[in-house]
Amino acid sequence: MLGVSPNTLRSWERRFGYPMPQRTAGGHRQFDLAEIEALRQAFEETHNVSSAISIARERGSGPSSPTRLRSALRRFDEVEADRILEESLAVRSVERTVEEVLLPAVDAMGAAAGESPSAELGFALRWSTGWLAAAKRVAPGPTRPEGILIFDASGPYDIDALHAQALELCLRRAGIRTLLLTAELDASRLAHVLQAVDPRLVVLTGRRAWRDALNRIAYQTRGAVELVEVLDFRAALGEAAPASVPRLGMSAVGARDLLLARLNAAEQTARARRQRLAQVS
Repeated sequence: MLGVSPNTLRSWERRFGYPMPQRTAGGHRQFDLAEIEALRQAFEETHNVSSAISIARERGSGPSSPTRLRSALRRFDEVEADRILEESLAVRSVERTVEEVLLPAVDAMGAAAGESPSAELGFALRWSTGWLAAAKRVAPGPTRPEGILIFDASGPYDIDALHAQALELCLRRAGIRTLLLTAELDASRLAHVLQAVDPRLVVLTGRRAWRDALNRIAYQTRGAVELVEVLDFRAALGEAAPASVPRLGMSAVGARDLLLARLNAAEQTARARRQRLAQVS
């Protein structure tokens, strides 16, 4: 687990008194898992054994964090990754767990991988996608009539796809009818989707591919659906985005709050219009 030999571990025990094992009746060392995990995490951060031991002693295994999750994902340890998020859910909401632990961990792995996706990043993306899908399945049903469409133009090994999935989860947990689709949608099917869902808001996301498709969706949506508003999540349309397309920023939770505010404002406007019509009649 620590990537060192038994002799090195014995030397640390003699020199630093950490990690300190218990002894079996036969004299074998038994190390506490929390101490080993704390030392492994601290060593990954410092790359210096004395500093790592000092940190590990002070904080123990520590609360669930992006660093701990990233360490588990780098080791392809699905069980540990699940446990870290379960620990987070004991003290955080689902939304905060996604925003403060899951996404930062995978974002950091993506930044480290650069343009050459690693096996570790591929594993992290697949595991995270599965975790978010499971959370979506247990989300409560919609409590509002309005619908939101999310069109995602992310490519393979693109972390933006994970952020789109996180936004969908946040919206569903807020009681909004939400549908996430690929931006590579045939024009004839797009018209059917718009008619069936009748969205009040359309969100464009994903920056790596299909820029023309995103612009086509924005144009066709405005022509096909009454009172719809098109918005940009995570700079999908780039710096050349029209001023008429509001930006939702880079955070799934922040984007959810902005979308809810727009839905609430539209509902208030519609209610005021109904009241004026009722007074006139």
